[in-house]
Amino acid sequence: MSTRSKEKVVAAFRKLFRSSEKISEQEPADPSSTSSPSRRLLARHHRPDAVTPAEPPALDKPSTSQINHASCFFKAKSTSPNGNSSQNLNVPERGVRLRRLMKEFSEIQRTQHRGDSTFTAELVNDNLFEWHIRLHKIDLESELASDMRELAIPHILLHIIFPENFPFAPPFIRVISPRIEKGFVMEGGAICMELLTPRGWASAYTIEAVITQFAASLVKGQGRVARKPKTNKEFNRRSAEESFKSLVKTHEKYGWVTPPLAEG
Repeated sequence: MSTRSKEKVVAAFRKLFRSSEKISEQEPADPSSTSSPSRRLLARHHRPDAVTPAEPPALDKPSTSQINHASCFFKAKSTSPNGNSSQNLNVPERGVRLRRLMKEFSEIQRTQHRGDSTFTAELVNDNLFEWHIRLHKIDLESELASDMRELAIPHILLHIIFPENFPFAPPFIRVISPRIEKGFVMEGGAICMELLTPRGWASAYTIEAVITQFAASLVKGQGRVARKPKTNKEFNRRSAEESFKSLVKTHEKYGWVTPPLAEG
């Protein structure tokens, strides 16, 4: 073989090896073998078996903290004997109580901003189940209204507590101030009204109707502001609850009879 022929053969072999090297360079390399940090990051991000943080799911229900904050007004105070909260008991009744009170309170709030409302309402410590009622208007011709004008008393302050089974049971209402004699107001400010007893209560009664009836009973019972209390008994919630329990027992035994006005 001549020298020229040998050179042709060597050139052909070189060309063959160069083409094989180009083919191997075009094949995808293993991501783990590359030395570029950006490539390693990109390869790891696109790896089908790589674990990446999932997007937070949409919240269909409020979180626990939101529930606790929203139901601060609605926190159960009692627990069952086994230590479980009574919050899970009587859920339908609790729901009815919540909806009913929210509706009534909203309606009262709308009307009391008119400026000519008979009474106003506010929550006690942001508790929807405990209200303060300020009765601003009673019969102007009554002796009680005259006493209030003379003593510069702007309103009668009432305290309302709603039981867990409201509106199927009546609220407990007592007079806080001023101290009233007669007018069907008893020790501690308890109120002697049949509709506030379990036997006389109906779930259809609204708070507005109860307050209207109370204002009428004050005048009917010839209520007066007590300038000098006749007894030394404490005028507080405990005394009112005891008086009311005694009232309920008496009427359960003998029936409801309107007492003489001299007995208040």
